[in-house]
Amino acid sequence: MQRRTRLIGAALVAVSMIGITACSSSGGSGSNATTAKGPITIWYSNNAQEVAWGKQMVASWNASHPKERVKGQEIPAGKTSEEVIGASITAGNSPCLVYNTAPSAVGQWVKQGGMVDLSKFSGGAQYIDSRSGSQASQYKDASGDYYQFPWKSNPVMIFFNKDLFAKAGLDPANPKLSTYADFLATSKTLVDSGVAPNAILPAPTSEFFQMSFDFYPLYAAETGGKQLVENGKSTFADTAGYDVANFWRSLYAQNLAGQEAYSGDAFADGKAAMAIVGPWAVSVYKGVNWGSVPVPTKDGTPASKTYTFSDAKNVGMFTACKNQGTAWDVLKYSTSKAQDQKFLEMTGQMPMRTNLSTTYASYFAKNPSYTLFGDQASRTVEVPSGSNTVAEMQAFRDEWSNSVIFGKGSVKSSLDAAATKINKLAAQK
Repeated sequence: MQRRTRLIGAALVAVSMIGITACSSSGGSGSNATTAKGPITIWYSNNAQEVAWGKQMVASWNASHPKERVKGQEIPAGKTSEEVIGASITAGNSPCLVYNTAPSAVGQWVKQGGMVDLSKFSGGAQYIDSRSGSQASQYKDASGDYYQFPWKSNPVMIFFNKDLFAKAGLDPANPKLSTYADFLATSKTLVDSGVAPNAILPAPTSEFFQMSFDFYPLYAAETGGKQLVENGKSTFADTAGYDVANFWRSLYAQNLAGQEAYSGDAFADGKAAMAIVGPWAVSVYKGVNWGSVPVPTKDGTPASKTYTFSDAKNVGMFTACKNQGTAWDVLKYSTSKAQDQKFLEMTGQMPMRTNLSTTYASYFAKNPSYTLFGDQASRTVEVPSGSNTVAEMQAFRDEWSNSVIFGKGSVKSSLDAAATKINKLAAQK
């Protein structure tokens, strides 16, 4: 299953101006934008569940703030949401807040001068830290500032088709998937039995973000939570990185994962017995008798200690916004304990909040399908911050495609080459 909202490199280049309604303002040209109050415009995802949440949040705010009304709308149509946001920055007519901000794009938008430093608001950093805890630090820039608000995550795990496992003679109640050796053996049994042509089928395409749904979750798990880049240096040209890459290369070499992209949904269509997905999949795969487990590690890691990729979308505030004081108040309101509960209930996505499982214990008790995701949400890893994040991820994906997916050359050499390229990119400002 491919990620629903695709991010592409075109998101980060200037494109032609498009007609987008700018934030309205009553602040006046001489006012301080960070304290100015008045009407604002926000965008939210066009996902139906998020639209419903956004509408109720806006209505709730407007009911008690008649002089600071919010106009909420779906993000305008475009090739990607990132392309639309990038265009609005270029045109100077971005909305005040976007509840669909990709972490991979933030650094470039900051470089363009399009984003507001949320740390500059009174109590800004403290509010973010208190809501999201230690995970929030992954969303700081190199100077330790927050140009994005850590909002929600979709921690990815392994979904498996219980019916196909049973047909292959495997135990669907206790699938052997926790170690690389067990995962490979189980995959071989699935394919050899003929229940599905692929054990698992992550997209074997070259887009930069695809690394987040094969390599990155397993690397996060194997290392106990390392990012792709830390302290300005790549991390993955190490034993853990080589082990993850060799595991995936074995899946491709043994024809347990296909080298050609599938045009439909391989998991839903029974073309793959497993998939790497987030909590959104609970509602998508109602027609599949599925189970879920954490991603594997080389020697097996307890679920309570396993990390994975966050697949987060955050909230960004944009410099075109004149009434930033209202925007900041709305941002805090929309990420309050009460609104986070509504978001969880209406979308099944995980607010990036400390003690999520206990704070909303009643929700998880009523919705046990989300329980593992709620627990997993406390152990997630984000893409690196910086203005060259997309280029860094693309450099990795290019090397990965050649050596891992298509078996050309040495896995170690390809990861080492990717690390060298990424180190140079990370050093650029």
